[in-house]
Amino acid sequence: MTPLMKTRVLIGMAKRLTVLWKREKTTEHRLAAVVGQGYMGNPGHNREGDVVMNTHKTILCATLALLFVLAGSVSAAYYTVIDLGTLPGGSSSYAASINDNGHIAGYVYIAGWSHSCRFDPTGGGANIDLGGLGGPGSVAWSINNSAQIVGGAHIGSGFSGRACLFDPTGGGDNKNLGILPGYEQSGAYSINNNGQIVGQSENYGPGYASYGHACIFYATGGSPTDLGALGSYAPYSGALSNNDHGQIVGWAGLGTTDPSYHACLFDPTGGGANINLGGLGGAVSYVYSNNNDGQIVGVAHNSSGNARACLFDATGGGANIDLGTLVGFDNSWATSINDNNQIVGGAGTGSTSHACLFDSTGGGANIDLNTLLDPSSGWTLTNASDINNDGWIVGYGINSAGQTHAYLLTPEPATICLLALGGLAILGRRKTA
Repeated sequence: MTPLMKTRVLIGMAKRLTVLWKREKTTEHRLAAVVGQGYMGNPGHNREGDVVMNTHKTILCATLALLFVLAGSVSAAYYTVIDLGTLPGGSSSYAASINDNGHIAGYVYIAGWSHSCRFDPTGGGANIDLGGLGGPGSVAWSINNSAQIVGGAHIGSGFSGRACLFDPTGGGDNKNLGILPGYEQSGAYSINNNGQIVGQSENYGPGYASYGHACIFYATGGSPTDLGALGSYAPYSGALSNNDHGQIVGWAGLGTTDPSYHACLFDPTGGGANINLGGLGGAVSYVYSNNNDGQIVGVAHNSSGNARACLFDATGGGANIDLGTLVGFDNSWATSINDNNQIVGGAGTGSTSHACLFDSTGGGANIDLNTLLDPSSGWTLTNASDINNDGWIVGYGINSAGQTHAYLLTPEPATICLLALGGLAILGRRKTA
């Protein structure tokens, strides 16, 4: 059985165990309603209920025991780290996105230019240079479950770039996705499993200040759809993520005279009914990721000016959740949320940062992913970029040789069970036990 197959078997069993647990709690509540105080105060009044509950608990215990037999004993390491390497001549590498099949996209720096890359998830070095659009550099930002990869690439010898749909085989059949009229360059930042592509068209003004508009690109051709911003004639916005329901999120300016920009849920028709998702009391917020349940994460400044990872209220009602940071770090950011409500990103102060697994409740039980590795690995994980629905995490960090490399984290089987059953609270308690 491959690691991916074993992961999915364990996740399936853990989810079924969670359903049993919920059924047990529901049965408790129903029995309590039937027998009233006698249920809590005198078990003798509810012998039938006791039999039901004991049967459920026996099933739960047996299933849990089976999970951990399959998982193996819990060791000090909760994740295995795989160095994804670079391309020939590469000096550093960065993983940006992972799909549910374990395919990974990102980029590698070679002689000062970034090259879009499809990484070998085994760490065997069979990485693929995806090329570009005839210019010196390119970046891959997103890969969907069909292995469609999007990003940006330079055209010609200058710095102007275009949103790009890459040939995942590295054969060079890359497609220029175009640009909104009146703009100088464009980039694609996300592609969902239906092939919808979102990103931004932009210009550079005085002092290299960037301004542009979020847009939808079309792989079949045609002009992109302008998604607008939040204020009348606001000069800037960008779409950074889209889920399989076509919900598009990112950031948008509030107006020509207001330098603030906020997290934004865009009207996918381009009709302008965009929703300001607010923030955490500061002037700036923006979204990095949304899942298929419509949960939205990113970063927002608080009233003290510090950046904080944030779970946004998708209605725009302002009930945003500050996800906190790690002990010893002033700032944090959430870069990805999967369909199991697992959130990753990073925490940092100054030039130092660590990859982080966030407590999605905002309760503060955040975990430095470095503490979940075998200490002998020699890695310092500086940021987590993405997490798929199997709990596999990609990002970048410093390996044992002091090189900045892309990495893949795969959860140990016991970790899968713990995350599915009790989230960070259980994992945190076992780690510190």
